[in-house]
Amino acid sequence: MLLLDDILQQLDCAETLTGLQEASEALCEFYKINHLVYHWVNGNGDQYGCGTYAPEWVQHYLDRGYLRIDPVILGCNQRFHPVDWKRLDWSSKAARAFQKDAIAFGVGNQGFSIPIRGPNGQFALFTVNHSCSDDEWNDFTETHRKDLILLAHYFNKKALELEPGRKPEAAQSLSPREVEAMTLLAVGYSRAQVANTLSISENTLRVYIESARHKLGALNTTHAVARAMSRGIIVV
Repeated sequence: MLLLDDILQQLDCAETLTGLQEASEALCEFYKINHLVYHWVNGNGDQYGCGTYAPEWVQHYLDRGYLRIDPVILGCNQRFHPVDWKRLDWSSKAARAFQKDAIAFGVGNQGFSIPIRGPNGQFALFTVNHSCSDDEWNDFTETHRKDLILLAHYFNKKALELEPGRKPEAAQSLSPREVEAMTLLAVGYSRAQVANTLSISENTLRVYIESARHKLGALNTTHAVARAMSRGIIVV
């Protein structure tokens, strides 16, 4: 079985969507989960993606118009942070019927999605699914949360590179202090702990974080950390 670093290298070298698909399948095997899916829509409404859902489920989803009622799509459109599917609104009759249908097609009873917002109105979702108990799934997502955020942005970075006519984003380097701050946040320190470790005030720390976020073109601190990791600016 491939190691995670091998899969990331494979993803980095991908020149077509086939490479993203192969990485999706390899990651499912690595994490021993049922499904992994990356799906994006650009500002023009064009969409594509890769993943391990059965083609029958994808076609069924489209035929039934589930995009209009899918609690994952509706919920993630309103969020910037990763979300466990259990925290979404499944209270409507249509949502419960959709969930039952998805499970029947092998999607799994658990899900974890990471919304991504890119340039020019791009919106993407990176999702992992499995069939297991709530406790097992909580353990999985807590253990691998940082890896999954990193992978989501790796997939999105590669998808943007593959978009026809896309120009690469200009990169801005972070200052040593910004790198230190982002690294400590990436390993799980709170803002207070980061400020204490760096012997600075939380107000000064906020300046460093906002500067790094702006340079990275990130929407929030979590997004900034993921971008810094995916670009190799910080290593944890």
